[in-house]
Amino acid sequence: MLKVGLTGGIGAGKSEVSRLLVGHGAVLIDADRIAREVVEPGTPGLTAVVEAFGPGVLAADGTLDRPKLGSIVFADPDRLALLNSIVHPLVGARSRELENSAADDAVVINDVPLLAENGLAPFYDLVIVVDVAPDTQLDRLTRLRGMTEDDARARMAAQATREKRLEIADIVIDNDVPLDQLEQQVATVWTDLVRRAREGRPD
Repeated sequence: MLKVGLTGGIGAGKSEVSRLLVGHGAVLIDADRIAREVVEPGTPGLTAVVEAFGPGVLAADGTLDRPKLGSIVFADPDRLALLNSIVHPLVGARSRELENSAADDAVVINDVPLLAENGLAPFYDLVIVVDVAPDTQLDRLTRLRGMTEDDARARMAAQATREKRLEIADIVIDNDVPLDQLEQQVATVWTDLVRRAREGRPD
């Protein structure tokens, strides 16, 4: 099994790269998706979040009001750290369960937005960083996700710098390119990952 960490700043296009890798045969462990699952109604995770942040972070139907919680934590590093201390251990435990159920020769892609921030690079055989210029991130967040510029900049500032992400990268995928070029890059990377998985070593 080859354990790959996939990361990139918000708006970099990790989801598209993940989708392409899955199309080639990768096993995907999506930390964002798991992070939503561990705070669904009735979970210990949601109970802990409400205890920490108050019932105001719940929507009328009892689910977590993610935009409301986001507006709290992304404006306050201490509150963000508190949320991470609740959610990240739960995500880690579930991720390990999924990883352990994968085939011995699988290429397991762990899509982890905060990989650099949480010092997780040593836990993977190699790290892929999806890289774009900050201006591209800002454009995608405001134009495609409908964020205000201030909100987008706050989300970006809450993450590691582009330079810190690139420092931990074993492979960099440039997503400041048209889709057909991105597809070509991912296909080349996939061939390399399969080779590494078969040889049983990261490099």
